Amino acid sequence: MKPHLQRFVDDYLAELIEGNAAVFAGAGLSVPAGFVDWRALLRPLSKDLDLDIDLETDLVAVAQFHVNANAQNRHKLNKALLDALSKDVKPTANHRLLVQLPITTFWTTNYDKLIENSLHEAGRVVDVKSSVPQMSTTRPHRDVTVYKMHGDIERPNEAIITKDNYEEYPKKRAPFITALAGDLVKRTFLFLGFSFTDPNLDHVLTQVRYYFSIDQRQHFAIFRTRSRMTGESDEHFAHHLARQKHVIEDLKRFNIKVLLVDEYSEITEVLTALVNRYRRRTVFIGASAFNFDPWGQAAVSEFAEELGRALIADGTRIATGLGAGIGDAVFTGALREIMRTKLKIDDTLVLRPFPQTGDASSLPALWDEYRREILSQAGIALFLFGNKESAGKPINSDGLQREFEIAREEGLPVLPVGATGSAASALAQQALADPDKHLPEYDTDGRARLEALSKHTDDLKSLVAPIVELVRKLQGKG
Repeated sequence: MKPHLQRFVDDYLAELIEGNAAVFAGAGLSVPAGFVDWRALLRPLSKDLDLDIDLETDLVAVAQFHVNANAQNRHKLNKALLDALSKDVKPTANHRLLVQLPITTFWTTNYDKLIENSLHEAGRVVDVKSSVPQMSTTRPHRDVTVYKMHGDIERPNEAIITKDNYEEYPKKRAPFITALAGDLVKRTFLFLGFSFTDPNLDHVLTQVRYYFSIDQRQHFAIFRTRSRMTGESDEHFAHHLARQKHVIEDLKRFNIKVLLVDEYSEITEVLTALVNRYRRRTVFIGASAFNFDPWGQAAVSEFAEELGRALIADGTRIATGLGAGIGDAVFTGALREIMRTKLKIDDTLVLRPFPQTGDASSLPALWDEYRREILSQAGIALFLFGNKESAGKPINSDGLQREFEIAREEGLPVLPVGATGSAASALAQQALADPDKHLPEYDTDGRARLEALSKHTDDLKSLVAPIVELVRKLQGKG
């Protein structure tokens, strides 16, 4: 990834962790899904006006011209919207990546339903605001709000598309302006697929700039570097390239930093990095022990406590099913660090104790589903020890093996600490024997570190620092 994009990932990740991130989506986010852009939408209507849409720069004016030419009747315009945006298209990879991030506020000028459909698919409770009356109500148990400031395809007659609509906007839809101004003050926005030609957004940005001057919050926008179109003249290309540079410079007035990419695929790369970095803040710890040889239970507990403490101290979030013989010690060490530093427990621990009662024949299926739920909360899977009692003797834990398999199915980097023995040792051997299959996220140095963690040690606590360092490396911090 290019250095300027990597710096953005670092900066925006910090805002995601703090709960301050928001997204503003323009038409460019929807076009790759199969929807048309404004120019294509208005092309058949421009023919009614004897206009060449490719020569027009003010598309809002074209929409107004069509309404004027039809005695202020916008039936054909509404039908064009329905025909263009009622298609049953699927969300793009970028939509699916965005909804995996802990973003609770989306703004869009798009009429389509791609954002809310993506959120629904991800199991999130969405509160959609596309009309003024909806601004005064709140959906129960919502975890994300989508503000569709120009309306929704379900009500094409109310869509903001003509000059009349834009001129009336400050009065008729003032609550949207107020809400957007407030979010621009308190949240860090990422603008995607947006051209910054919308007069309503320009008005809001100007208001924020007026009140906050040099104290405006930093925002980001991703633009594709203007490339030469097929058959484009040197003069035409030079004009548009120069104009893009001026737009980028002008956005600095609103403290919007533009990130240039050469290909749209780089946006997917950036969003993938954000998802991975955010998820990898949380480490799932799979561990259990019935037999503590050769170290003894006291030494194993001390190691587990120190590991839990060290991970929390390094800014890592822990997810665990509180495995027998180990889980309580990990939890205790983590909790002590949380209490010492006055962190919020809900922000640092995901605890999912395994159910142990009920119909014995149904428990394996329940546990499998439960393991998937716990691992879905994490971005790295760490495996320790892994033995259980059978007929009074210790055997390797098949549960740890299953958690390893689920982690790989879900694309999580796995970190089996072979030095702790039992199933963890077997998993480490399995992973190192075929690293391209089991350790694709590791570079040569990372694989060497994992191999070092497979060697026996008499001092379990000596493993804590290298485990934390390898976790940091997988998180992109080391």
